[in-house]
Amino acid sequence: MGAADDDHVIRTRTPGLDGVEFEDLVHAVLDRMHGALDQQARLQLLLDAVVTISADLSLDGVLARIVAIASRLVDAEYAALGVLSAGRRRRLRTFVHHGISDDIAAEIGDLPTGHGLLGLIIDRPEPLRLHDIAEHAASYGFPANHPPMSSFLGVPVRIRDRVFGNLYLTEKVGGGDFTVEDEEVVVALAAAAGVAIENARLYEETTAREAWARASAEIGSALGTHKSTQESYAAVAEGARRVCSADAAWILVGEPDADDLQVVALAGRPWTEDTVEALTSDDASRGALEKGEPCAVEDLHGSRTVVDAAPGLAEIGPVLAVPFTPTGHSRGTLSLAWTSDNEDRYYTLDAQLVASYAEQASLAMQLTEAREDQRRLAVFEDRDRIGRDLHDLVIQRLFAVGLGLQGATRMVDRPEVVARLDQAVDDLDATIKDIRRAIFGLSSLETAGDVQAEVTRLVERAAATLKFRPVLRFEGPVRTLVDPGLAPDLLAVLAEGLSNASRHAEATAIEVVLEAGEVIVLTVRDDGRGITGEGAESGLANIRTRAERRGGSLTIRTQQGEGTTIVWSVPRS
Repeated sequence: MGAADDDHVIRTRTPGLDGVEFEDLVHAVLDRMHGALDQQARLQLLLDAVVTISADLSLDGVLARIVAIASRLVDAEYAALGVLSAGRRRRLRTFVHHGISDDIAAEIGDLPTGHGLLGLIIDRPEPLRLHDIAEHAASYGFPANHPPMSSFLGVPVRIRDRVFGNLYLTEKVGGGDFTVEDEEVVVALAAAAGVAIENARLYEETTAREAWARASAEIGSALGTHKSTQESYAAVAEGARRVCSADAAWILVGEPDADDLQVVALAGRPWTEDTVEALTSDDASRGALEKGEPCAVEDLHGSRTVVDAAPGLAEIGPVLAVPFTPTGHSRGTLSLAWTSDNEDRYYTLDAQLVASYAEQASLAMQLTEAREDQRRLAVFEDRDRIGRDLHDLVIQRLFAVGLGLQGATRMVDRPEVVARLDQAVDDLDATIKDIRRAIFGLSSLETAGDVQAEVTRLVERAAATLKFRPVLRFEGPVRTLVDPGLAPDLLAVLAEGLSNASRHAEATAIEVVLEAGEVIVLTVRDDGRGITGEGAESGLANIRTRAERRGGSLTIRTQQGEGTTIVWSVPRS
């Protein structure tokens, strides 16, 4: 071929390049090569990012890594990840940002909550690219001290079929707009981020289960060290509140019919008496008590509780209540509550973990009660034995000695010997009375668990010595209103009253009435021969002192041949 033919070949192989400068062609080829290299580097960075964010099990750490990596992948000056709340209000509860210093963030003030353009992506979870944020109709503008931003790319982050949050990127480096390739890369990163976030959440759930298991184990051993039931209730409530970061916790306890519930422990908030009273009627607690399973209300304002009448309840949102049975003769609920601002803690909580904790605490308290009952029974049995021995052996022998001495006086002619024998008989009689009084005193425990049961036991023990059973009557909620601290005085007064009726009255009937109201009143009435003023003061001075020390009074009504009535009354604590 000739030269003309060669030119023809060149022209047919390079159509469309007529008039194109060689230098421009080289630049175009280089741009494509750099684009391919940039794309390859970006893909490598994306792969590295997937590995990096998957290696962190801390949710906060994962979120911080995601926003930093997203900023590098698409050359964004600013990046942020907004986490949606788990509650009814689908707004941002956490906002992790990158590119803005802490000083500037402090000058800006409160972080976004999900309104305006950010709220648009929440309501419509799909990718969004903008040339200028300010031009969009949903834009709210920026607060004071906020750095200027124009270009924007937003992508939802999903966990399975649920939107966990949104990834926001602004200000493309160099002043351009975010491209389709940028969007594809960020969408891929968001998919990987969803997996990493799910792993972190599962790890947090595992950690929470371990915390509940540890709390259940600790409460079982801790309850055995508390000196009072009230301390045990407080420990159970505070332990549950601390583990699940609740704003308040309380325990309701009452009789099995659930008509008379009381708040026996309150943790987390210093509520007033009116507010505490309102807690006994919320729907969650009543539901858990009636159904015997966890029950919750998402908003206490929708419960039967009158929020306006209880100022402290206005801040409370969700409430969770689980069954709680601390003793064999009462049951109740353990309730946890969160303010509306912290309602996410409620929605991420497994109610069965709380129920297991309450069940473990119930078993621990019941075991403690059973051990205490066993110890008390052993004490009672020992005191029964001592009382029987004193009555059947010692007193009978003293009677026999006294009768022998009385018979001996008729055989003695010397007056001084007769006087001494009579004095000895009187001393024996006084000793017998003191022993009987000691028998009654054995019935009073320094620490009485159930006041009503202790009073009943004391009267039954008196029946064995008196040869007849006194009539016993209770008026009002004795178990509820009689403070445990009052029980020792109350039982001592009853023992003294029964002892006096036995020693002095020669009674054939005794009536005991315990009334519980604003004033605690114990009445011991007999049909005996009455007591003299001297006898009353010498035998009853101690119980008068017990009444006066508690701001109460002692009234004695007695008349020869018509019996004696002792009325001991003190204000309710």
